[in-house]
Amino acid sequence: MYKFIPISSGGQTDDLAALVDRVESGMDEGLLPVDVFCDDAVFRAEMVRIFGQAWVFIGHETEIPKAGDFVQRKIGLDSVIVTRDAEGGINVMLNHCRHRGTELCHEDKGNTRHFKCPYHGWTYNLKGEFAGAPHFNDAYENFDRKEWGLRRAPKVESFHGFIFASLSTDGGTLRDYLGDAAWALEAIVGLHPQGMRVLGVPERFQVRADWKSGAENFCGDAYHVSTAHLSAGLTEFIPDVRQVSTIARGYEFDNGHSFIGHQLTQWGPDFEMWAYPKEVREQFDLSKLDEVQLDMIRNTPPTIGTIFPNLSYLRFPQPATLGGRPVPFTMIRMWQPVAPGVMELWTWQLEYACVSEEQAQEAYLAAQFGFGSGGIFEQDDTAVWEGIAKAAASPWNRRDGVMLHYQQKRTGPDPDWKGPGKFHKSIYGEYLQELFWRRWVKDMRGEASQGGAA
Repeated sequence: MYKFIPISSGGQTDDLAALVDRVESGMDEGLLPVDVFCDDAVFRAEMVRIFGQAWVFIGHETEIPKAGDFVQRKIGLDSVIVTRDAEGGINVMLNHCRHRGTELCHEDKGNTRHFKCPYHGWTYNLKGEFAGAPHFNDAYENFDRKEWGLRRAPKVESFHGFIFASLSTDGGTLRDYLGDAAWALEAIVGLHPQGMRVLGVPERFQVRADWKSGAENFCGDAYHVSTAHLSAGLTEFIPDVRQVSTIARGYEFDNGHSFIGHQLTQWGPDFEMWAYPKEVREQFDLSKLDEVQLDMIRNTPPTIGTIFPNLSYLRFPQPATLGGRPVPFTMIRMWQPVAPGVMELWTWQLEYACVSEEQAQEAYLAAQFGFGSGGIFEQDDTAVWEGIAKAAASPWNRRDGVMLHYQQKRTGPDPDWKGPGKFHKSIYGEYLQELFWRRWVKDMRGEASQGGAA
């Protein structure tokens, strides 16, 4: 795969603590320093203070269904191996041999009984335990096998098949970290007892943009749709694209997590529950959902969102072909940091296990049409995000301390909302983006709890 080389890393903030203070005080006024993007010092600190501490999504259990299955993934800049061991357990291990440090695994996925270092042959089992080395008795004595296993993520947990890992030994459980957002996720991915399944390997491509641009966009920005995605309306792919922001609502949760919801039933009763066809909806088990969750998915379902720091979700009905009927699809994506001003975009497509193969393939095509690497919406988004990285690399902008505008008028949360968190009847106001940046500030200061509320 061809890898882009960044033209410029942007700049080097002289005083990181002062910049973090500027972000916090700027948010009080609806302003954001452009320096937070495409900056060497900021990027290095994020890899330690955010990705070295937070719960990070690394894959789905249906990607490694059998003993010996593995995938190679990333936590920040660290390559990790995710395995299914003989007892069915899931293990997340740093992809570096403990002997001389070289990479063990060079394959994206596969099935194996062990991992053998290509340098000197040190070998490890599926749990990362030291299993042996060539000429072992001749070369070693007083060797503690338990001491020389692979580095393992201290915490690994799943939520409805979605695997997360944390490199921090402190803090609480994954559900603690998800906080009130778990309530919304239950109604998104937990509608059938057999769960969801991946429809293929994740698509990956590089973008010359900051990882935070994608995460912040998906956490609460529907305002851009009528401008950035105008072509979708002009081509009649999505004829009502200019209405997308006017029917958008906001779900604000703790720990920096948020979702955009859309009042899809304004387009007709067939759009209830993301426009899943009746025969699919009849297979959903809604018995465990409360009344607020039921009303939410029937009328204003979460369609887009971000779980801090870099996992985003997208489920929206759109055609699989020009002029076709709207088809709901489910996509999750990782805004994987690569370097200052460069990210790799990973996208998985999933479907409920109860959905037929024909319907699943139609959903896959719908997602690719809009948000594949060559998708109509994807091309629009990545082009404008690359512009943000260029603005952050601008010596003129950095010299003048340019601030970006986050001052849309706000109507406040709905006082009658009965669910967890806060519900906003309008997406205008950029309050969800502010939530993202305030969580970023806490992590960059080391103040955010990786388990409980932040």
